Amino acid sequence: MKNQIYVWDYMVRFFHWTLVLMFTIAYLTGEELDLVHAYAGYYIIGLIGFRIIWGLVGTKYARFSQFITGRRAVIHYLRGLVSSQDTHEEKQYIGHNPAGGWMVIALLVSILATGYSGLKVYGLEGNGPLAVSSAEYSQTPLPSLIKVSDNDDEEADEEFWEEIHEFLANFTVFLVFLHIGGVLLSSRKHHQNLIKSMITGYKKS
Repeated sequence: MKNQIYVWDYMVRFFHWTLVLMFTIAYLTGEELDLVHAYAGYYIIGLIGFRIIWGLVGTKYARFSQFITGRRAVIHYLRGLVSSQDTHEEKQYIGHNPAGGWMVIALLVSILATGYSGLKVYGLEGNGPLAVSSAEYSQTPLPSLIKVSDNDDEEADEEFWEEIHEFLANFTVFLVFLHIGGVLLSSRKHHQNLIKSMITGYKKS
C-alpha cells in the first residue's frame, strides 16, 4: 500500500477548479451574454495574477521553481510516458512532472493573453480599464497589418482584436484538451489518479 502525501494545498486546488468553472462560463457566454463574459474574464485575470504570486511565495509544490525543468527532462519524461516499459524504476514526481509543469506555464500565458485581448475588445467598445473614447482613438494608430479608410479604423481595430481574442480562446481550449489527455495518460502509466489528487490534495508516493 503506497503512502499518501499531501501535495496540492487548498489554494492551488481552489485556483484550479475555479479557473475551470470560470473559463467554461467565459467560453460559453462569449457570443450572447457580454456582461457575464466580461466579469468572468475579470475573475480569470485575477485568478492568474494570484497563481503567479502563489507560484513565487506559495507552498513547496505550488512554486514554479519546483516544477519548471529543462528541455531534456521534458523530452525524457515524454519518451517514458509513451513507451511500453513499466515505469516503476523511473523517477517518480511528487508534484508536477516536467511536461505537466510546462503545460501549467503554457496555460497561464495563453489564458493571460486571452484575457488581455478580451480587455482590448471591451475597451474599444468603451468599457473596462482599457476603454478608449472616440477622441483618444483618433490618436491611436492601427496595427500595420490593417489597411482601411479612416472612417472604418475603429471598427477594423475592434475586429482585429476580436479575431485575436477568439484565436487565443480556442488555442487555450486546445491546450486544455492536451492537458486532460496528458493527465489521463500519466495517471494510467504511473498508477495514479491525478484528477482525484487535485480534489483531495493527496497523491500516492
